[in-house]
Amino acid sequence: MLTATSSFYPLLSKPSSPHINLIPCPALGDLFSLKKRMVRCCHNLNDDGMQDGHVVLCHEEKLRRRFLLFFSFSSGLLSTFPSYGKTKSKNPYDERRLLEQNKRIQKENNVPEDFPSFIREGFEVKVVAPENYIKRDSGLIYRDFEVGEGDCPKDGQQVTFHYVGYNESGRRIDSTYLQGSPAKIRMGTNALIPGFEEGIRDMRPGGKRRIIVPPELGPPVGPSTFFSSKQFEVFDVELLNVKDCQRRTIGFYSDVVCN
Repeated sequence: MLTATSSFYPLLSKPSSPHINLIPCPALGDLFSLKKRMVRCCHNLNDDGMQDGHVVLCHEEKLRRRFLLFFSFSSGLLSTFPSYGKTKSKNPYDERRLLEQNKRIQKENNVPEDFPSFIREGFEVKVVAPENYIKRDSGLIYRDFEVGEGDCPKDGQQVTFHYVGYNESGRRIDSTYLQGSPAKIRMGTNALIPGFEEGIRDMRPGGKRRIIVPPELGPPVGPSTFFSSKQFEVFDVELLNVKDCQRRTIGFYSDVVCN
């Protein structure tokens, strides 16, 4: 970057040599004249003063150059220089490279069939999934493998389900199958992350669904969770049953019983 410093604006003092006289400053057009015309700016030079005359000529030449540089700054000529800062633009080749990289990592993690792929570039993420996936206005994406039968769960009812959780790389982060017992949660109690609860709210007992939860509907980030950064999560869910629940009170003891 070019910056103007004090050297561009020298203090001009009257020459102290008695053999040198400067004529009034020439017009702006004269500043663009040839070097031989600059000799006319000094006169009354005798043989002894030729060396001083040469000094005046060099001084005038430097002054002309500095004035041109100052004029360039004031007229905005230097502001038209191109900027060499890096500008980030999306490149289709980079997207293909990131997609292939994600698929390769998922293959190493043995992801299930038709698992979605993710193109992540900084905080921007694209989900690449087959056409049989459905995207809602909330950002939730899902696919039904089996629909199931019966009524969908309502607030206050208890749902029993199995699930397997994956991150964007296809690495398994949790599984009730490995734990040996399904999860049991009452709907509408904020016990589930928003995207997961939205995904199973319209499922039916016996149904199997894959849910892709976007970051805005995902879990909180922190050391106490499975997730160290905001990212998409994928859950394969199997809804086993839905039960009604009632609150009972015995003396000073109160609990909820689900039949």
